Amino acid sequence: MTAALTIARRRPADAGVRVVATGGFWAGLLLVTYWWAAGGGLTDLGGWETGLSSAGRLTGLLGSDLLLVQVLMMARLPVLERAFGQDRLVAVHRIVGFTSFNLVLAHLVLITWGYAAGDLTGVPGEFWELTTDYPAMLLALAGTACLVLTVVTSIRKARSKLRYESWHLLHLYGYLGAGLALPHQLWTGQEFLTSAAATAYWWGLWAVTAVAVLVWRVGMPLWRNARHRLRVTSVVAENDDVVSVYLTGRDLHRLPVRAGQFLGWRFLGRAGWTRGNPYSLSAAPDGRSLRITVRSLGDGSASLRGVRPGTPVLFEGPFGRLTERARTRRGVALVGAGVGVAPLRALAEGLEYGPGEAVLLHRFSGRPLFAGELDVLARERGLRVVDLPGHRRSSGSWLGDGVPVDDLAALRHLVPDIAERDVYVCGPAPWAESVRRAAVAAGVPEERIHVEEFRW
Repeated sequence: MTAALTIARRRPADAGVRVVATGGFWAGLLLVTYWWAAGGGLTDLGGWETGLSSAGRLTGLLGSDLLLVQVLMMARLPVLERAFGQDRLVAVHRIVGFTSFNLVLAHLVLITWGYAAGDLTGVPGEFWELTTDYPAMLLALAGTACLVLTVVTSIRKARSKLRYESWHLLHLYGYLGAGLALPHQLWTGQEFLTSAAATAYWWGLWAVTAVAVLVWRVGMPLWRNARHRLRVTSVVAENDDVVSVYLTGRDLHRLPVRAGQFLGWRFLGRAGWTRGNPYSLSAAPDGRSLRITVRSLGDGSASLRGVRPGTPVLFEGPFGRLTERARTRRGVALVGAGVGVAPLRALAEGLEYGPGEAVLLHRFSGRPLFAGELDVLARERGLRVVDLPGHRRSSGSWLGDGVPVDDLAALRHLVPDIAERDVYVCGPAPWAESVRRAAVAAGVPEERIHVEEFRW
């Protein structure tokens, strides 16, 4: 099958999934709002006490719906991963997560205030009575505490002070929070019980979300690890702070991983092995071995230099849409910064292209990674490699400090036909955003810019 035929078949399928998923998202919100209105929600807004309770019910419904949706988005469903890509799902998940959390808090305040007959001084006593007397309210309170922990550690300022490993572990409390916060509504909520359709919707949504998490976040990783049994074969220092880890295992030709994707890795037999780290493949998978290349940024990545051959490895994935699946054109431009060139180097090996159809722009300081391997790809495959040495400019440009022109002019000079290509970008989030802005200004449509950001 040619690359052009593969592209033609995948684009409508992925676009269809995006349309259905987006339509289902908004349809769910409209549906629960309709049930609230049909149950007298609008009429109840006319009174102070009833209005508070009614607004509390509506915020609870919308917050519950969004809470389940955001868990479903991050359940690693392959159909969503392929259609949207991990970066887009994470971005939407962040917005939906903060929105659902605010709605859940508003529900808690409004419903308690309404049950206290609109008397603000009676809210503490009413809150205590609701917590101790109503079914599953203690579970809901514990779930809300877990959600608070998850949201607080997701605020950018707080998140920047945490190691990735610690943040990831704390973020898992979001699943526990959703699991504890929702049962009281399923058992006692008015809008959940007024009709068979509403009851079926809520129980169905909760069940689908729970099954998705159990299958794709728990069951599938266990199955794949038992099947492939990855082990480290060697660890090679690329420079002072970057190492490549080579791995092998059983039946790797059956592992559905593509060049450009990343996986969550846990190297056994070392401190902190329970906390997974996301690292991209730096070589196209060949069915016999895998390779990742990692810069020492945190405790997990720094300790990889000391990993011994034979070390067992647990993994989760693969994830990401920075692959040939996102491709829409024969011509591609690969733009990477530092160790962000790793998945792009894998793509340069794994993509189908002819001489001149693929160009790699590599911004780096110090010694470039994979220089010898990229020279081989240039000779044998016709890859054009453009090195951009130097430290990144303080102005927010994606260029190195040795380039005397602005972002847009440089991009158009280096890749004159950039507007006719797919653009794959990998690097730190602010840098990747500056590349995206330059590409858009050069005429590349947003849907042909495929970004994977390093956020840690």
